[in-house]
Amino acid sequence: MKKQLIGLAAAGAMLLALAGCASDSGTDGGNASGPKPIEELVVGFAQVGAESGWRTANTKDIQAAFEDAGIELKFSDAQQKQENQIKAIRSYIQQGVDYIAFSPVVETGWDAVLNEAKAAGIPVVLTDRAVDSKDTSLYVSFLGSDFIEEGKKAGQWVLDEYADATEPVNIVQLEGTTGAAPAIDRAEGFADVIAENENLKVIASQTGDFTRAGGKQVMEAMLKANPDIDLVYAHNDDMGLGAIEAIEAAGLVPGQDIKIVTVDAVHDGMQALADGKINFIVECSPLLGKQLVDIITTLNDGGTVEPRIITEETTFTQEQAIEALPDRQY
Repeated sequence: MKKQLIGLAAAGAMLLALAGCASDSGTDGGNASGPKPIEELVVGFAQVGAESGWRTANTKDIQAAFEDAGIELKFSDAQQKQENQIKAIRSYIQQGVDYIAFSPVVETGWDAVLNEAKAAGIPVVLTDRAVDSKDTSLYVSFLGSDFIEEGKKAGQWVLDEYADATEPVNIVQLEGTTGAAPAIDRAEGFADVIAENENLKVIASQTGDFTRAGGKQVMEAMLKANPDIDLVYAHNDDMGLGAIEAIEAAGLVPGQDIKIVTVDAVHDGMQALADGKINFIVECSPLLGKQLVDIITTLNDGGTVEPRIITEETTFTQEQAIEALPDRQY
């Protein structure tokens, strides 16, 4: 009898081990044991920071969506530092949250902490920004924009605007945070498109860290070093708005003497576009809250989600900005 009990225990242990292996190999991140009551769910969200109007709108939308859904959201602000995000994610793992979502400050350096979340059985959702990990099992889904496509849209406007140019068009680029997915991809998409016209030249490119102050500071330096600038391509509205301040301080007219193309379409950017100080904006929607809640509830119900969920976005000219501003949500 004793041997039989030992045998049964060993068999049970083997079955549990096999079940564990099966659950680890899944990619849906769903709740195999059945749905947990919504009011008992806890989600940890590690935000990049509050570096721009876009980020502030993104934070408010996510917090409001989870509040409306009745799901507890633990929130942390990394102040644009990767070490702060990693610390927050490890804290969520220790607290035993049900899901973790975060917008990575930079693309690299996440494998260790994501493996810790995976080992703890906590599904991870990336929002807004991606990571460069080759192991895609470390996260369930990416929710956000196609940054390369955003760069291409900006580049296409420039290509069309200067289609008849027979002399060099001097472009300066205000980059986002070094190593961040949107900075890398928006630069790549833009460069790919404007390469079709050899007259379009990026003569200077520097990070403004996605901030208005950074955009102003970099633009001031660029104006001193390059007196003949035709166009500014800023990776977000806030840097573009900072560039406007620097251009005006130099006695030039933004939108006329120097044309400006930006990405985001937050309210301040759209107002500058409506006022003619910005010439074209590529939209990058921060309103990801409802979609993130949908992902979490789908996983909690045992369902599957797409590994890459891209938000629908548009572009704006001055006339379109004037029309859209009264009903703009951010």
